Parts: sequence; C-alpha cells; structure tokens
Amino acid sequence: MKKLIYIVVVVLILGAVGFKLMSNKEQMAANAAVASIKSDAIPVTITEVASAKLDKSFTAQGNFAPIQSLTLLSETQGQIQRVLKRKGDKVKAGDLLVQVESNTMSADLATAQTNAEKAKRDLERFENLAAGDAITKRQLEEARLAAKSTEAQLVAARQRLNKTRITAPISGEINEIYVEVGSYLNMGTKLYDIVNVDKLKLQVKASESEVLLISKGDKVKVKAAAGAGQEYEGIVTAIAAQADPSLKFDVEIEVKNAANNNLRAGMYGTASFEVDDQRDAMLLPREAIVGSIQNPSVYVVNNGVANMRQVKVGVVTQDKVEILDGVKPGEKVVQSGQINLREGIKVSVL
Repeated sequence: MKKLIYIVVVVLILGAVGFKLMSNKEQMAANAAVASIKSDAIPVTITEVASAKLDKSFTAQGNFAPIQSLTLLSETQGQIQRVLKRKGDKVKAGDLLVQVESNTMSADLATAQTNAEKAKRDLERFENLAAGDAITKRQLEEARLAAKSTEAQLVAARQRLNKTRITAPISGEINEIYVEVGSYLNMGTKLYDIVNVDKLKLQVKASESEVLLISKGDKVKVKAAAGAGQEYEGIVTAIAAQADPSLKFDVEIEVKNAANNNLRAGMYGTASFEVDDQRDAMLLPREAIVGSIQNPSVYVVNNGVANMRQVKVGVVTQDKVEILDGVKPGEKVVQSGQINLREGIKVSVL
C-alpha cells in the first residue's frame, strides 16, 4: 500500500514539473515574440508640430430648450365637465382648455351681485338722509363700508366663476395632460404641461478666450444634429457673468423655429461663431490624433523611438487640430502607421 502511495506522489510531482516547464516555455516564446517586434522598426510617416494662423471663429455644442414652458395648475375646485385640448394639440394664449362644473360658483355670483346692489341702494338712501341730518355720520360710514365690502365680494365671486374656465396662459403645444372628464380638481392639481417651441434657446458653453469674442445681439449660425444639415439663424441673448467650475461660460442663443416646428426641445445643436480675426496656433493633421478628440494622444518620435503623449486640443477643423498643450513646436509626431505602435517601439521614417 505504501509503495502505491509513493508511486502516486512521484507521478504528481513529475506532472507539476512538466506543467511548470511548459508554462515557462510559453512565456519565453511570448517574450521572444515581443522582443522580435521591438527589435524590428515599424515604418511610419511623421509630421512636425507647426505654428500657423488660425481663424478665431469657433463652434460650441449644446441642447435646445423651449423659449417658454410651464406646468399649468388648477386655481379652483370642482368636477371637470369638459376637456377641450389634449396631448399634441397646439394652443394659443386664452384658448379654453378645461371647463369645470360652475353651478355653485354661478349661484355665489348671483348672491354677491344681489348683495352689492342692495348695499349700493342703501348707501344712496343713507347719503340722502345724511344731507338732511336725519342720520349720524357713523351710520353713513357703516353704509359706505358695507357697499365696499359687498362690491369686493362680488369681484371675488366673479373671479371664482371665471376660474372654472381654465384657459392657456401661453401659446404652445400640449406636451402632457394629467386630467380627464370627471376628475375632481383641488387647488394646485396638475393639469397640463405646455411647451412653446416657436422659438428655442440653444444653451452652449464658451471658454474664457472665446467668450471675449461674443457680444449680446451677435448673429450665429445654428444647426441641429438631427436636422439634415438645415441651418437656422440665432441671436445671442445672454452671456454668463461668471464661469462655472470648469471655467466655461454659459451662452444662450435664441433660434426661430421653422414653420413646421421641426426643431424640438432637447435636440443637440451646434452654434458657429464667425469671428473676422486670426491668431497664432500650434496645428497637427487630424489623422495624427490617437483615440477620440475627447481623450486625445499622439506618438512623439525621438531618436527613432515612439512615445505616446497625452495632448489637449482646441479648435478642430476638417483636417487640422489645434494643440493647446502636450507637444512643442518642432517636435516630430507620427502622422500615419499608429495602428502598429506601442509605447517605446522603434520606428523607421518613410
């Protein structure tokens, strides 16, 4: 029995040694492959970071917001008798939206009107009596106060009746409806969301250097990402006086919608600010950028070796990218061939 155990132990040890040797062999092969790659120079084309004149015009992105939007709340109590406008309907300011049961309010108004008319007649009678010193001044003053009080009650009753006819406070489109015929309203019940998109606000952000080039009233060309290239004219209506934590300034642009209101609130838009001036900038071909514009890098070549370096970009044109930080004028940057590169790999310039 002991002999059998010894044999099993020996077999296990030999198996472990063999597995280790095989793993080492695979690791050595992988290291050899990497070494062979590093030893072979990767052919690339390079470009040089160059200073050039760049147009100060710039673009900024943001989202469209409605020029007006509100949630309409009930200012009365009672059961809804009619709903005249529903989701998707266009309305004008003053259009009737909902009719609330008004019998009680009408009765209150009739009572208030009767009381006001009686108080007015009483006041006239008391004034005639006062002219002949038939009543005291105090009695006359009480009649005047009663007339004013009943008149105020009449105005309040008339307003309560008017509020049973719920109308649109602004022009726009019904974006959401929250009530139905038969619903009982209380004060503050949510009725409608109304959005006016005849005009929209495009809210974008500008850097500290860009915001100095903008003034209120400037005309701006605006495009919507989903607008099939259609261009709209916008006007700068507001510029923030203080930067946000990222040192960007809010800029608000008012845009007139097309006749069919094809621009919608929430869409993504781009504003083009045309500036008739130029400035010095460091430029690289756009194809030299590795990764996205939001997280850009380049390969800098020094003594035949490529090293990846993070950069900060500014204005992006169709074929050029402004480099704000990360490289210096005169440095050699890989323009094409980056797909085969890794940090520290040797390169040969085509």
